[in-house]
Amino acid sequence: MSVIRLGLVGDRDDGVTAHRAIPAALRLAGEALAVPLSFEWVPTEEVTDASRVAGYDALWCVPASPYRSMDGALRAIRFAREQRRPFLGTCGGFQHAIVEYARHVLGWSDAEHAETAPEAQRAVIAPLECSLVEATGAVRFRAGTRIAQAYGCAETTEGYRCRYGLNPAFQAALVSGPLRVGAEDDAGDVRAVELDGHPFFVATLFQPERAALAGRLPPLVAELLRACTARAR
Repeated sequence: MSVIRLGLVGDRDDGVTAHRAIPAALRLAGEALAVPLSFEWVPTEEVTDASRVAGYDALWCVPASPYRSMDGALRAIRFAREQRRPFLGTCGGFQHAIVEYARHVLGWSDAEHAETAPEAQRAVIAPLECSLVEATGAVRFRAGTRIAQAYGCAETTEGYRCRYGLNPAFQAALVSGPLRVGAEDDAGDVRAVELDGHPFFVATLFQPERAALAGRLPPLVAELLRACTARAR
């Protein structure tokens, strides 16, 4: 079996808990699936065009935004979406996957992230009513979704480090298809989305990779690798 190559799109910082967790999560997933893999951190400012990420079998847009280059992150996400490359976005990756979809699928060229454009009229990512910095909470999966399949259960508890999420004012238009809700919290707020018709395109506001720091395999990371092996076949 050939080595699966993953690109970790984001600006690496070993002070970020999720960034320390991601290598451990990938190692656990590779061992569980007996799949050889390699990964490389891809600084966002290096993604000046799609060629920077075209050589990877999968892309993971990682936490810790604002990124040094929002445009670089969006280019990588767009490449994964359009070229049907397996994609996982966590925390900042979720937020930027929403912005990319709004701009390039819905045609909302003015779609913005309130963290970097606080005065924007169409901030599809806006401040959360309650900050989720170092918080944990219940996550309920929508039946029949890829994320529910990955976890194999109806709900779980996950950890967060974020202050921004999907703006309810634009939610109906954003997740009416093919992007759809994969998971919600107890209040019904969107905590994960996925893209219909794509081999694997899942984004979560929570940080599932954190489970690896406790020695637990994050189901979505395993599912990302499964999507790569299926694509290779």
